[in-house]
This record gives sequence, structure tokens and C-alpha cells, in this order.
Amino acid sequence: MLRVDKLMVGYDSVPVIFDVSFTVEEGELISIVGSNGAGKTTILRTISGLLKPFSGTIEFMGKRIDKLPAHQIVKLGIAHVPEGRHVFGKMSVRDNLLMGAYTIDDPNEVKRLLDEMYELFPKLAEREDQKAETMSGGEQQMLAIARALMAKPKLLLVDEMSLGLMPLMVDKVLETLKEVNEKKGVTILMVEQKVQEALEIADRGYILQTGRIVAEGTGKELLESDLVKKAYLGM
Repeated sequence: MLRVDKLMVGYDSVPVIFDVSFTVEEGELISIVGSNGAGKTTILRTISGLLKPFSGTIEFMGKRIDKLPAHQIVKLGIAHVPEGRHVFGKMSVRDNLLMGAYTIDDPNEVKRLLDEMYELFPKLAEREDQKAETMSGGEQQMLAIARALMAKPKLLLVDEMSLGLMPLMVDKVLETLKEVNEKKGVTILMVEQKVQEALEIADRGYILQTGRIVAEGTGKELLESDLVKKAYLGM
């Protein structure tokens, strides 16, 4: 579904991602994990068209996308839940969700998607008319995920969803992502610095260190590897 090949990207001519290659197959939940500053967010921003690579290619569903503008990439079926959530604070929960469906012209389909999101995230139904800025961090994260799902993505990119959340809420959001993957059939690529939590739910994972992938495998294989135990789990 997604193929990233020999990607080099950075800021102001300074590369932060070096020769990164990986794949995401349809139906998978993939985690790219690593410490803060490893370059995880940069990879997602490049896939979604917010950054242009210095070199390398990105293909989605057999089509090269690394030269396309972000709005065209959304229309192809990639939605991005950004780091820090970035909900529209002064707008209601409902209006935030409707912003996610801006590419859909059929009002009946938009209504169906709204109902689906309220079923998946009952808290959002309760807070439908509430301003997004008045919600807790965890509720805003749920809203950011639901807003992205309103675009009917084939691939959902999730950036550091645990940022600023209590451990209990991190577990809740991870459970929801697993449900979206398994029950809704949405392929997910998430980047996360909470290594254990992200690999526990992943089909496969990649370890990113200073802009380079240093290990890959199933979530279980990586959790049992000496690299992960020593570098991230303190074992």
C-alpha cells in the first residue's frame, strides 16, 4: 500500500532523515518508534505532503506521491492526525468533525460518517455542541482521530498520540486505534516515543535512531530484542 524508498528529508537544506526505506501493507498497524528528536514526525509530514524530500520516493497504492501537494494526497486516501492534536478550539465538536469531511460532497454520506464517529467515540456525541478547547487532552485526541476518519482514509497517519496524556488515557486511545484498524479496516501508520505501548499493538515495527532505521520486525520480535530492552525499556 505504502512504499517509502531511500528517503532523505530535512529543514533548510539540513537533512534529518537519511536513506529511510519501509513498507506498509494494507490492513496493517505499523509503529515507527524512537526517542524524541529521532525524526519520526518529519517522516509523517513528508508522507502527507507537508514537506518535500531531498531525494527518495514515496508510493501510495502504486502511485508516486512525493511531489504532490497535501490536499491531493488527502483525496487519494491518506489522513494525518498531527502531533499536538491541533483541533479547532473555538469550534464545536460537530464542526470539527465536519471539517474532516470537506472532500465529501454527499450530505447523506457525511451524516452517516458523523453517526459512525459518535458510535465509535460516545464521548464526542455527549459533547457535540461543546467547544473543542474546553475538552480534556484525551478527549481532544479522540476528536483529532475522529476528524481524520471523517475523510474516509485508506491510510491513517498518527503522530505522537500519547503526548501530554495520562497513562490511562494513552491506553484508551491505543485501544481505539486497534479497534479502528481491526473493525473498520483502516490501515494505520503511527509514530510514537512510548516504545513498549506502541509495539504491543503493532503488527510490525521500525526503530528509528537519529534519522535512520536501525531495526525492524514484528512488534513482539522488537520488544524481545536486546536493542529495545537496553535502549528503551531499561532492561
